Amino acid sequence: MPNLDFSDAPSLVVDFLDNMLLYKGRSANTVFQYYHDLRSFFRFLLIKRKPKEFGDYLPGDLSFSEIDDKMVLSVKTTEIIEFLRYCSNDKSNEVAARNRKLSAIRSFYKYLTKNKMKLEKNPAENIEGAKLPKRLPKFLNIDESKELLESVKGANYERDYAIITLFLNLGLRVSELCGINLKDISKDFETLRVVGKGNKERMVYLNDACESAIKAYLNVRPKNARPEAESALFISRNRNRISKQTVQWLIYKHLDEAGLARPGMSVHKLRHTAATLMYQHGHTDVRVLKDILGHEDISTTEIYTHISNEQLRDATRANPLAGIKPSKKQKSLSDVTDSDDEE
Repeated sequence: MPNLDFSDAPSLVVDFLDNMLLYKGRSANTVFQYYHDLRSFFRFLLIKRKPKEFGDYLPGDLSFSEIDDKMVLSVKTTEIIEFLRYCSNDKSNEVAARNRKLSAIRSFYKYLTKNKMKLEKNPAENIEGAKLPKRLPKFLNIDESKELLESVKGANYERDYAIITLFLNLGLRVSELCGINLKDISKDFETLRVVGKGNKERMVYLNDACESAIKAYLNVRPKNARPEAESALFISRNRNRISKQTVQWLIYKHLDEAGLARPGMSVHKLRHTAATLMYQHGHTDVRVLKDILGHEDISTTEIYTHISNEQLRDATRANPLAGIKPSKKQKSLSDVTDSDDEE
């Protein structure tokens, strides 16, 4: 968990971050990212406004404490745009990173405008984020998914097999899987309680594969887990709750052993795999899929419908007749025929 000591920030920034953490229920990681992005913006602004005093500094060398509430409330739309341009040209930030920073600034000034009523207008309100290039997520097909499961072996076979099974069948995030407690599984092994982003809970249903894999693992689950890990479903060899790093490592290991390790493949791609298989082969409605995956916005889920459209396009292009075009001779004959018909 990141260090959430943001006492060096201006009081209005501290109020905003506390509000995000305590009342909006944002995760510690999200709040830390807000802090980091706002600090970057105000450091940039300090150098821009006071070049004689701070012009020789790099933004990263400045303390957040150099900024006060007066500066916070005096920000102009043009200065935010200049910061985004700086992030693009000087920092080489990708579109997603720039949009994230804009989102933090916009949320902060919305808070000052709507909640604190310190401003009449949000200076970031009408700044549009850059358009993200559409990238279809990488995933395993059915045969590759089976190969991955069949390749699992070793001392932690039951545990690793259960982990991969849950990823491929339920589309869990890594943090969600690591956070599963024994009590989250219903006694009849029908449902599983999952705690997602922002500590939001959802209930997912376990199919036969998940039930069998979990039961097989529970038969060999270490009985001597450390006190703080006794409630955890998945235990590491050190008798702790399994960590995200350990899960990421074991997934990479098994992908490699299955001959499926390729650029872009990661633990998160197993979540994409589950979603893709449910949508394409399970004919799952996209709105149902949204709830299964715990997405806030259905537009996030709709990327899996794009995969299907992409495959339809590729299938059409793969038709053996796709490269045949009319010859000039045939076109000329057609023109004569059409002309005769018109007469």
